[in-house]
Amino acid sequence: MLQEFKDFIAKGNVMDLAVGIIIGAAFTAIVSSLVSDLINPIIGLVLGGVDFTDMYVVLSGTVPAGAGLDIARDSGAAIFAYGAFITACINFFIIAFVVFMLVKMVNRLKSIAEKPDDIAPEVKTGPSQLDVLLQIRDELAKK
Repeated sequence: MLQEFKDFIAKGNVMDLAVGIIIGAAFTAIVSSLVSDLINPIIGLVLGGVDFTDMYVVLSGTVPAGAGLDIARDSGAAIFAYGAFITACINFFIIAFVVFMLVKMVNRLKSIAEKPDDIAPEVKTGPSQLDVLLQIRDELAKK
């Protein structure tokens, strides 16, 4: 059973999946920073200085006036954090677009690799040694 587990772990698919998960986690951090540090301020500037990351509505309970999202969550009040949802949607669309572009690039590379004849057509090098010997035999047989 231990050997089967070793074989399973050593398969390329499992290792590829592990690498994909690790890179995906790092990529998520990059996209989150992109959205929160670059895109949200630009959107806020366009909307007149509004930062929608901390936008929420108090459904029940009390929250200090002008408190940020973290303070509102820590206060125990029921809140509807639509700004965080908007940020998560932006993150999703950016990640989905980048994954789409990566898959498109990989598919293009695969299609190029599958058509080697279009890139480098086969060069004729003349008859093989066997062909020459067969031709000599046939010529000798005629005489």
